Amino acid sequence: MHDIPGGNATLTPARAARARTLATLFFAGIVLQPGAAGAAAADAINDAALHRHISVLAADEFEGRWPGSRGEALTLEYLEAAFRAAGAQAGNGESFLQPVPLVTWTITPAPSMVFRGPDFEAALTYRDDMVAGTQRMVADVSVTDSPVVFAGYGVVAPEYGWNDYEGLDARGKTVIVLVNDPGFGTGDPALFNGRAMTYYGRWTYKFEEAARQGAEAIIIVHETEPASYGWSVISQGGAGDRFGLRAADGNASRAAVEGWITTEVAQRLFAAAGEDFDALKAAALRPDFTPRPLGELRADMRVQSKLGSVDSHNVVALVPGAAYPDEYVIFTAHWDHLGREGDEIFNGAVDNASGTAGLVLIAEAFAKLDPPPQRSVLFVAVTAEEQGLLGSRYYAANPVVPLEQTVAVINIDSLNYLGPTRDITIIGYGASELDAFVDAAAARHERRVLPDQRPEAGSYYRSDHFSFARQGVPALYPSMGRDLVDGGRERGIELAQAFGRDHYHQASDEYSPDQDWRGAAEDLKLFFEIALGIANSRAWPNWVEGNEFRALRDAQRSGR
Repeated sequence: MHDIPGGNATLTPARAARARTLATLFFAGIVLQPGAAGAAAADAINDAALHRHISVLAADEFEGRWPGSRGEALTLEYLEAAFRAAGAQAGNGESFLQPVPLVTWTITPAPSMVFRGPDFEAALTYRDDMVAGTQRMVADVSVTDSPVVFAGYGVVAPEYGWNDYEGLDARGKTVIVLVNDPGFGTGDPALFNGRAMTYYGRWTYKFEEAARQGAEAIIIVHETEPASYGWSVISQGGAGDRFGLRAADGNASRAAVEGWITTEVAQRLFAAAGEDFDALKAAALRPDFTPRPLGELRADMRVQSKLGSVDSHNVVALVPGAAYPDEYVIFTAHWDHLGREGDEIFNGAVDNASGTAGLVLIAEAFAKLDPPPQRSVLFVAVTAEEQGLLGSRYYAANPVVPLEQTVAVINIDSLNYLGPTRDITIIGYGASELDAFVDAAAARHERRVLPDQRPEAGSYYRSDHFSFARQGVPALYPSMGRDLVDGGRERGIELAQAFGRDHYHQASDEYSPDQDWRGAAEDLKLFFEIALGIANSRAWPNWVEGNEFRALRDAQRSGR
């Protein structure tokens, strides 16, 4: 077993449970050594091969891999050829492609958002002060003279005895809410999940809940610490063309306008209503909080769009299992990025040309195995992750192979650009019995396993594995370690923070032949061995007792 940072050898209940699970799996003979054949196959995974694939996928010619663009066509062509060359088969019948029907909104002109009150008017500037859009499949939506209400964190969670909408009829109203959840605000581990974000803290949930409440508009106040990213991520990601999955009802039940405002704007609006933003934010941390009208403030908003449709695609490749071909381990990675803006190309070398390249190399390693894996391994390079996990959401709702026959999902979203590390971070560690396979493989590599080091950021809910988890399938999201073999943990943290500050979702996330992908290759070999252990076992790992997805999995597997 591997201690967490600051931990010791004390066998806590959670650690004891993992130890019992691991022991059970070992004695059942299902956590297997990879053997010489596995080691030889893993030689396909190396930093030179990563350089080769990433340099192509992150090239200017691919124009930032925007769904529906020329960059998508080039990406699909490249990935199909790469999977074929790796020895994988078409994974969707005779095709490597799964069509994903998307709707697009090209917002033009810039959205308007105006707040008015007695002796007060604020016309907000798009991208500087606010970002706004719509999920309704119509060309023109507007909100007129809408009363403005503060609804705390915008959470309805009966299991926590929490209802921020209690007593509020949200119809026709503009609801302003905070990002993250009350547990983050208090740090109390007994409240929600303490500093670790729950799904109630995700912006996607807040938009969904506001729609259920009938709100006319839903606005989230951005704050860097609880959001875990700066305003630039909102202003860049929320601007330009938007995508959604095509819906038969045209998403008519969604709020007319969904958007964000900066903290500074929120402070001004609350002050204009005779309220103190910080005081109301503190009040929202109590379970007896009730929604608060913001004085006589009214909101006018308009979002005009040119509607379109795009047939984007997931890329699906298969390495069939020799003994149990109808049981599957799935690897996912998103191939898309942010496209281009004028002359600037958002190449997305780390995010996520690297993970997509890793997908191809792991497929090659599995295809080279002799004998083949006992279970099948499916590789799904998904589209439109940057637009809200759309490709993986579509796959999970329309799976190529049955979800009840899917043993586990391992997601790769941005590989290790720091260099070789002594540790590895597994987001989702402690949530399922997949830990046993992680621990066994990491021990062979003498790697220390760490859980999510920033659970307050809600990373488990922010990448493609979550689309499977919310359907019940146990899923892991491996991330890079920080304890550099050459430089130590302090240097690793420094470099990771610098990338997040200077390159994440920016045009500077470019490929360079000087990038160090040695650590990424080592990590991929570890992921390969984790999946090989699962593929060559007869285990059906479940979520741990008490996990929010356990009941879904139990129901999913009950008929098998």
